[in-house]
Amino acid sequence: MKYASCNPHITNRLKPGIELVLIAANKQNLTNMENKSKTKPSIVFCHGIWADGSCFNKLIPTLQAEGYEVIAAQYGLDSLASDVAMVKHTLGRVGSPAILVGHSYGGSVITAAGADDRVIGLVYIAALGPDADETSQSLQDKFPKTEAFSQIEVADERVWLKPAGIKHFAGDLPPEEQKVVWATHFAPDVTLFAKKVDGTAWRSKPSWYIVAKNDQSVHPELERFCAKRMGAVTFEVDSSHVPMLSKPAFVLDVIRKAAKGVLEPAS
Repeated sequence: MKYASCNPHITNRLKPGIELVLIAANKQNLTNMENKSKTKPSIVFCHGIWADGSCFNKLIPTLQAEGYEVIAAQYGLDSLASDVAMVKHTLGRVGSPAILVGHSYGGSVITAAGADDRVIGLVYIAALGPDADETSQSLQDKFPKTEAFSQIEVADERVWLKPAGIKHFAGDLPPEEQKVVWATHFAPDVTLFAKKVDGTAWRSKPSWYIVAKNDQSVHPELERFCAKRMGAVTFEVDSSHVPMLSKPAFVLDVIRKAAKGVLEPAS
C-alpha cells in the first residue's frame, strides 16, 4: 500500500486526468458566470421553406455590431423533428439565454424548439404558429390558399417554387434580388408540413409577431390569427413574405424590442 501511494509513475499518470477535470470545471464556472452576467440574449434565426439561413443576412451584421451573439440555424427541411433537433444543437453554439426568431415555416420550428429551457423569447416573422393539435398544413388549411402555392412543382419528393412564383414570395424586392432568392431557394420534403412535434412554446414564453400585410405566401389573416392567439406583441408592415429582406430596419427594431423585453423584470 505504501509503494502504491507514493509511486511517481502512478502519480504522474493521475495528474493529466485530474487536470482535465479541473479545466472542465473551471470552464463551466466561467460559462455560468458569463450567462448570469449577460446583458443581451443571444439571437438564433430559423428559416422557412424556399430559403436558408442566408435570408437573414441583412439583419445579422447589425446585431453583431450591437453586441449580440447571433447564429442562423441551418437545417434540411426533411422533417420537423430533424429541423427542431438542429435548432437545439445550434442553441449550444451561443450563450444562454436566447431568443429564437422564426420566419414562415420557421415559426413551426421555433414553436417546438422554443420549449428548450435555454430559450426565453420568440419572434415570429410572417410565420406559422401551430397549436399542440395542429400541423403546419392543418393550420394553413383554415385560411385561403395563397398565390405562391399555385406556383409550385413537386419533383423528387421535394416541393419547388417555380420561377414565376418568386413575385408571390419576395415581390417587393428589386428584380435582381428576386432572382437571387429564387436561385438559392431550398425545397422542402413533400411531407414536411404534415409532421408534428411536441412543444408549444408560445403558450408559456413571451412572443413578438411581425405581420406582413402584403404576404402572398402565408396568408396575412393567418398571421393575425396566430399573433392574437399567442398573445404576442404584434407589429404590421407593408411587406411581401420576406420583410427581413425588404424591410430589415423594421424587423431589427422588433428584435431589439424583444431582446429588451425578455430581460426586463416582470411587473
